[in-house]
Amino acid sequence: MSRPRIVVVGAGFGGLHTVRHLERRIPTGMADIALVAPHDYMLYSPLLPQVASGLLTPQSVAMSVHRLTKETRLVPGHAIGVDPASRVVIVCRPTGELAPVRYDRLVLAPGGVTRAFDIPGLAEHAYGAKTLAEAVLLRDHVLAQLELANDSRDPIEREERCRFIVVGGGYTGVETAASLMRLCEVAARRYPELRSVIRWHLVDIAPKVLPELGDRLGRKALDLLRSMGIEVKLKVSVREVTADKVVLTDGRALPCRTLIWTAGVSPSPLMETLDKPTQKGRLEVGADLRVPGLDDVFALGDAAAVPNLAHEESAYCPPTAQYASRQAATVAENVVSSILGRRLKEFRHRDMGLVVDLSGNDALARIMQMELSGLPALAVTRGYHTLSVPSTTARARILANWAIRRFTGGDTARLGFAHEGRPSSFVANEAVDYLDAQRTRREGERLLENLRERYGED
Repeated sequence: MSRPRIVVVGAGFGGLHTVRHLERRIPTGMADIALVAPHDYMLYSPLLPQVASGLLTPQSVAMSVHRLTKETRLVPGHAIGVDPASRVVIVCRPTGELAPVRYDRLVLAPGGVTRAFDIPGLAEHAYGAKTLAEAVLLRDHVLAQLELANDSRDPIEREERCRFIVVGGGYTGVETAASLMRLCEVAARRYPELRSVIRWHLVDIAPKVLPELGDRLGRKALDLLRSMGIEVKLKVSVREVTADKVVLTDGRALPCRTLIWTAGVSPSPLMETLDKPTQKGRLEVGADLRVPGLDDVFALGDAAAVPNLAHEESAYCPPTAQYASRQAATVAENVVSSILGRRLKEFRHRDMGLVVDLSGNDALARIMQMELSGLPALAVTRGYHTLSVPSTTARARILANWAIRRFTGGDTARLGFAHEGRPSSFVANEAVDYLDAQRTRREGERLLENLRERYGED
């Protein structure tokens, strides 16, 4: 029997951990495992706000796929469509070419993209905080605004450049606002005239921040943010964005040249190309993580609607790194079981909690039934991240970066990525030309026919 071809889409928490579990379960040389991903690294996204603030270097959160895997073949590019009838994934390579990748078993873990809304000016002027490129660009941009404000004698320009607005009161938004506020505090030591001008705002349409933490810790988070000098406005969103102004839904027009958009994530559009039921864009799967009606296709992570068997209060598992990492072990076992004709296992996991690092000595943590704040929460938070990072090299870098900041202070030098007049980062960096399902099938059939003519049926 020929070696089964197992294709995994996505090098995030779900995809990379799936590949590593497959390598452990399948004897060397017994399967062809391919990983489709636009980059050759796994991004440890929970620590991106610390990259944006300069607390961590970009290399600390980007873990080499080649170093973390042994026999897996990397297919560079974006998976833009799936043709289940022909068992083909269509990949858009970095060169722009379309290439077919054939599979016997397919695991979809493409993650998501920043969720945008039809707000005038948002696509042209907002900054994202989801990718490594966005985090580095954001840090340079914030520091550049302070430098330009310090060099200007125009009070209106100073106000515009020194006001920063973060949209989104979830994990990413809260940590990004807190981390970058700390960065501004360090940078402002060089610009004493700006200390009274710098303003940070956090706005969210929801009635509270970090609802996952519960009411008590949520209120604690709100108090901490306000004590840091961040103005938090709830039940408010953005109505319009221009190059030098942000208009909120409560009618306020704030002079501002920096809007950071962290208002949620949308599932990858790839999931729509299978013509299977979805839940708000997330592909519905069974408790065994298999797509109903497609015995050879599995899905997990942010882009999959996985039944939550361990909790009655929510029908589907939350799209978090914690769940994606644990779903990876189950999906890898089930892929092997499906090849061997064994019974598949259901995914079941009890939420372990949430940790939030507000930079400095401030942190919050909910571990099972325990609620922590202050230094105990900071120890738990950083301990959790240290243990969760799958690379020993990255772990050493992170610990070294934290120690350097603790004993030598921060650095506010720009790296030269920001420039005026650039396109919206979260649109430019996350845009993928996904094909519609019908075109994908045509492309898949044409490419597959060419393969057959060139190489034969096998």
